[in-house]
Amino acid sequence: MNNYVETVLTDLKSKNADQPEFLQAAEEVLSTLGPVIEAHPEYRENAVLERLVEPERIIMFRVPWMDDTGVIRINRGYRVQFNSAIGPYKGGLRFDPTVNLSVLKFLGFEQIFKNSLTTLPLGGGKGGSDFNPKQSPHTPGKRCSDREVMRFCQSFMTELYRHVGPNTDVPAGDMNVGGREIGYLFGQYRKITNEWNGVLTGKALSFGGSLIRPEATGYGCVYFAENMLKTKKDNFEGKACVISGSGNVASYAAKKLIKLGAKVITLSDRSGALYVENGLTIADLKKIINLKEVRRGELSEIAPEIDGAKFFAGAKVWQIAKTIDCAFPCARQNELDGEDAAYLLKHGCALVAEGANMPSTPEAVAAFLKAGILYAPGKAANAGGVATSGLEMSQNAERLYWAAKTVDDKLREIMASIHDNAFEAAAKYGHKGNYVMGANIAGFAKVADAMVAQGI
Repeated sequence: MNNYVETVLTDLKSKNADQPEFLQAAEEVLSTLGPVIEAHPEYRENAVLERLVEPERIIMFRVPWMDDTGVIRINRGYRVQFNSAIGPYKGGLRFDPTVNLSVLKFLGFEQIFKNSLTTLPLGGGKGGSDFNPKQSPHTPGKRCSDREVMRFCQSFMTELYRHVGPNTDVPAGDMNVGGREIGYLFGQYRKITNEWNGVLTGKALSFGGSLIRPEATGYGCVYFAENMLKTKKDNFEGKACVISGSGNVASYAAKKLIKLGAKVITLSDRSGALYVENGLTIADLKKIINLKEVRRGELSEIAPEIDGAKFFAGAKVWQIAKTIDCAFPCARQNELDGEDAAYLLKHGCALVAEGANMPSTPEAVAAFLKAGILYAPGKAANAGGVATSGLEMSQNAERLYWAAKTVDDKLREIMASIHDNAFEAAAKYGHKGNYVMGANIAGFAKVADAMVAQGI
């Protein structure tokens, strides 16, 4: 490892010993930057790495709200505004009990490079709360009602609004923050500020949203993987694909794969893994999307309605099928470990494209790289969501709606560009085919150059 990089990492670990997710993300990126650091001494002279690993601003606040029984509840809210060298902060909001500062710093740090790779002028940020919309605070086994979610979102935005704006920070959705939550957040922002602008992306079509936005991360992940296969003169026709998750990313990745001729054999959620040996159909996916977006239920409820489906309660998807050509981790961080990676490789997996943020542990990543398979890290493969959010911002600024084909065509072009930039950067610095190196270097160089140009 480069001495400069090692010094920065050592100092970072001493300052953030209680933040394992953030340290994992920082080490994963910085440990690959040696070649570009050696080629550009001005980065060290301007302390780019020391500045890069410290967020420009962290906002933390309380979120008081009233549940349906009249009891006042208190949650924590956060916004990590990590880096705005190339554009306004951009990154999602996550509502989940696992949310803490370490998780949001890791996500915000990753977002810097992901947004840089899109070629759009977007900085990196992330936010959210430890609020859990999937668990009522007063009725075990029940979800929060729509009214409870609305009251929480209104309280959350009552503090957040002063820190965001279309030219400052533009949040989007993330885990457990979908169209319902974005609508409540936007309504409160509009009421407080007396302004209509593109401060949030992922909005409904009726008030400034973009076509293809719900599908974008999943579609983009598949488009990136499709470009990787093209380097081997291959395609998805007939390939058995294992996908984790069942939200927007997983469901729409599955839909696009099926349309490209692949066989999607798994999806999952917190209740367990759904396995269909002969592959899911588009009709099956419609049921699953309705389950998740409308009924807000679990896969265990719908398994009996899908022909040939088997449900494995509490299981992960990685070690079920006997033949696996491609894997798409689309659920959450560190969901695919070294043991899972060994199973995938043993059973024929030749491509892994991450639809989630940092879903593979360091041991799993090392196994994929050692095996020499096609492996795409999340900061490159799942950048389609934020890319289309950027396109939504453009539409809002112009007061226009683009046709679905226009947005989809632009998404395809952006994902092809991200692939090519990562591929070429890896080759330039002597690591051809290593998309981890390529994505990190390509994303970093653009931000570093902007930081140097703008002074300290």
